[in-house]
Amino acid sequence: MPKNLSFATRVVNDYSASRPDDQYRAVIPPIYLASTFEQPTDGSAGAYGYQRSSNPTRGSVESAVAYVEGAEHALAFATGMAATATVFSSLTTGDRVLLTSSVYGGTFLFVDEFFAHRGITAEFVDDFNELTEIPEDTALVFLESPTNPTLRVTDISHVVALAKKVNAKVVVDNTFSTAYLQKPLELGADAVVYSGTKYFGGHSDVLAGFILTNDDAWYASLKIASKALGNPLSPFDSYSILRGLKTLVIRLDRQQENAAILRDYLENHPAVSRVLAPGWYSPKEKEIHARQSRGDGALFAFELAEGIDFHAFAKNLKLMRFAVSLGSVETLICHPASMIHENLTPEEREKAGISDRLLRLSVGIEDAHDLKADLENALSAID
Repeated sequence: MPKNLSFATRVVNDYSASRPDDQYRAVIPPIYLASTFEQPTDGSAGAYGYQRSSNPTRGSVESAVAYVEGAEHALAFATGMAATATVFSSLTTGDRVLLTSSVYGGTFLFVDEFFAHRGITAEFVDDFNELTEIPEDTALVFLESPTNPTLRVTDISHVVALAKKVNAKVVVDNTFSTAYLQKPLELGADAVVYSGTKYFGGHSDVLAGFILTNDDAWYASLKIASKALGNPLSPFDSYSILRGLKTLVIRLDRQQENAAILRDYLENHPAVSRVLAPGWYSPKEKEIHARQSRGDGALFAFELAEGIDFHAFAKNLKLMRFAVSLGSVETLICHPASMIHENLTPEEREKAGISDRLLRLSVGIEDAHDLKADLENALSAID
């Protein structure tokens, strides 16, 4: 392959993923559904043995995702939470983990349910940008930037510098941005995790997760953990992600254009008290966001004004779907307090900036004027 290809070209043309073998030179890799593979009788090991351990189609999607991320290694999982849980499986008793205070609800649930009885300390940080040091017993820093759903931005390089002083690893959940907009490994992170369900798949029809890293030893350990936990991505879902990746750029470009139009509209609407988007929280975060990301993404949040019932607003939406998840071709709107972060107490949600009036909007590829009209109709119906 030629060097210095653009991201848009790489997502379409990963030849290592498209040609796992040259027998038929298929443009698209085949789906190998076999649960087991015949082995040589001379005592040597075949390239593939059992699907839980390895599979050619899963190998293709791992190669493709690593290629577009610029990573040495990738592991594909059945869900994004399976990827996150596998990262956490490397922790041991006595370890400390620092996490974003408004971390994804599924991640919070895992931490809340499993850390304490394993003797692992979880510490939630409101603003990593203000830290000047981290505790010496920290083993892992788990970041979201932008955060879910408040879209706060963290200076990844700053956190990496602090973590290195105490030999802690830094993992970034980059689901909202994808490597198209932000590359945490280039900023010094030890690993990146994704819910591939979102922008990689892009059509609300597949669950997937990924871990990417340049750390050879950690990759080997995580691969063993995935095999032991039995949580790898299936062959058909691997194919679905391969297919979705090819249109990632054209989808996300359109989604970002639409999101900008809707953000501007809502920012000036009297029924909306504030809009939350990457870099909008403060001048400092605006500078960080401009430095480490090449776009604002297609997801933002907004808070309805006092006295407006979000149920009535959502009921009047006719085009947008009231559902969790994000990154798909259709526009999705959700209520984080009751649908994503319901496992947090009201006090914890308030501390994380998640009010009962906050709504998260994942913008799709529909016509922006139709989406704007849908918001106008819903807001005017509750005035």
